[in-house]
Amino acid sequence: MPCHEGGTAVMDRDATLVERLRERGAGAAEELVDTYGDRVYRLAVRITGSPSDAEEVAQDALWSVSRKIDSFRGDSAFGSWLYRITANAAYQKLRGRRSARHEISWHDLAPGLDEKGHSVEPPVDWSPRLRDPAMEAELRTALREAIDQLPGEYRAPLLLRDVEGLSTLEVAEALGLKPATIKSRVHRARLFLRKRLEALR
Repeated sequence: MPCHEGGTAVMDRDATLVERLRERGAGAAEELVDTYGDRVYRLAVRITGSPSDAEEVAQDALWSVSRKIDSFRGDSAFGSWLYRITANAAYQKLRGRRSARHEISWHDLAPGLDEKGHSVEPPVDWSPRLRDPAMEAELRTALREAIDQLPGEYRAPLLLRDVEGLSTLEVAEALGLKPATIKSRVHRARLFLRKRLEALR
């Protein structure tokens, strides 16, 4: 099933899955879980910071996709649509427990930026550290912890762009934001991560 973007038809690699879901075919829901379950859970746990909440979010999101498949118009890729539903469910879960959870302010975390939004600190070359297995493991652990400290509105764009490998446009579609907003949030998230890792130099 083609998707239409800017007047150009592009083939969605999930067209067969979408068609099976629309037809309520036997095993279609299981195929959805097999194809996207891990990725949906991974995004949910990164946004919520809680494996148990992420389980609920992933189940709710996948159920919603199956139930609302007829509302998928193909204006964007199926994966982007699914990620958007997942992110919305995860943010809703966060809002539901916000009063009981200390939220880290982005202003408390952000690195120094100039008036154009660029880092005022020089970039760090991590390549020598990555040649040492012990140091690489330490960096990766610190990186995971730093990602977990990012507020959700910055964490989700970063994960979709840098971990899941979506394009800026796909991330924008998935989260219902403008591409410029995605670029800004990913940029600031990367700067924050670099700043956090500098302590390990």
